[in-house]
Amino acid sequence: MAGALDAIDVKLLKELRENARENIASLSKKLGIPRTTVHYRIKRLVEEGIIEKFTVKPNYKKLNLGTTAFILARYDPDSGLNQREVAEKIASLDGVYEVHIIAGEWDLLIKVRAPSSEEVGKIVVDKLREIKGVGQTVTMVSFVTVKEEV
Repeated sequence: MAGALDAIDVKLLKELRENARENIASLSKKLGIPRTTVHYRIKRLVEEGIIEKFTVKPNYKKLNLGTTAFILARYDPDSGLNQREVAEKIASLDGVYEVHIIAGEWDLLIKVRAPSSEEVGKIVVDKLREIKGVGQTVTMVSFVTVKEEV
């Protein structure tokens, strides 16, 4: 599907990623195309599934969730659950923002947000490690986020 995008679609997607609330008239000016064309292209990108949803990027510090951590976890195949089921259980935990099944030495990559590193520890010790199918974990707290896209 991405091969069907032309240069205008790519520019439009870039503008919408920067500010999904930007109005059609402003986008029309920036892209140098008529408003009806902008509207049609956005509608087509949504219908084709290239744009899955419009969302917001919260300021997590202002929401008292300023500590981000990444957790590597090993899947325990003796748990009786498959890896996808374990990943879905992890994804349902409060504080978990991303769960990826990955290749390599570790099986899962988990992104969590919390008010402090102590609260990250509570997520890991009291919630994550209690899930059947989660083996060893390694937690890495982020000092600063240089780039993060939604």
